[in-house]
Amino acid sequence: MDELIQELDTATWRKSTLSGPDGGDCVEVAELSSGHRGLRDSKDSAGPTLIFAPTEWSTFIAGVKSGEFD
Repeated sequence: MDELIQELDTATWRKSTLSGPDGGDCVEVAELSSGHRGLRDSKDSAGPTLIFAPTEWSTFIAGVKSGEFD
């Protein structure tokens, strides 16, 4: 896990193309080693980051697509 935390400093972060030019309430995601993903608040890039294992990320994305969090 320490390697993943260190990797956050050099990760390439991206946010949705649906985000407005002023940022708004957005999150950014970065693909890390072994399929892990980092997730953070785009307005606080130095703030906390969630790290998802590949299976956790897949489950999360499936929930989003099915409307589980609406």
